[in-house]
Amino acid sequence: MIWAQARGGAIGRNGEMPWRLPEDAAFFKEQTLGAPVIMGRGTWESLPARFRPLPGRENFVVTRTPEYDAPGATVMPSLETALETLEGATGAEDRVWIMGGGQLYRAAMRYAEELVVTRIGLDVPDADTFAPEIGPEWTLVDPGTLETSRTGLEYRFERWRTGAPRENVR
Repeated sequence: MIWAQARGGAIGRNGEMPWRLPEDAAFFKEQTLGAPVIMGRGTWESLPARFRPLPGRENFVVTRTPEYDAPGATVMPSLETALETLEGATGAEDRVWIMGGGQLYRAAMRYAEELVVTRIGLDVPDADTFAPEIGPEWTLVDPGTLETSRTGLEYRFERWRTGAPRENVR
């Protein structure tokens, strides 16, 4: 799973990320390129139209609306259906990325074996979407290095792994 979060776990406000961090956008692309990405309908709709579907990745959109149209993506009725579909299509060494939003992240935590989290030094007091809590079953394996964006925001890229056996979802 991959996400960026501000202080307090904020990942969104009014359907958008409440920051501009080009280094994180580049990191996200580098990490996910070539692998399937699974996102909720709100995350799909938050992507600028020119980036839908995300190029170089098979896009899956999870929604409970069966007639939902996501041109260039495969619409799935549930996270479990998307994972089952990909399980037969990818090898054990392949990655599948969960990329949001908050509800999908919480549902996917039980399947994930790796979390890639960008921590951003920013307060978002009016945030309305939050990252899932990272529980004690997770170990911080790479705390990253504190950097300063060209936009002035401080950030770091963290990697977490779980010791519990999981399906091969990141």
